[in-house]
Amino acid sequence: MRAFNYFVAFLGGAVVGAACGLLFAPEKGSEMREKIAEALRKRGIKLNRKEMESLVDEIAEELKATTEE
Repeated sequence: MRAFNYFVAFLGGAVVGAACGLLFAPEKGSEMREKIAEALRKRGIKLNRKEMESLVDEIAEELKATTEE
């Protein structure tokens, strides 16, 4: 359970950090998705391509919803 809490905290931090990035330097969606995927890889999250794309899509949707509010 403790590892899950760390993972949730990491994802929350990633979403907040990415949202700040969007607010200060807006880019094309495809470029932002690539940056998110690269940041996840650098932090040791190893997923296959389909899982990575799915996670990046979820984060991008969250960011879009956050910036629209």
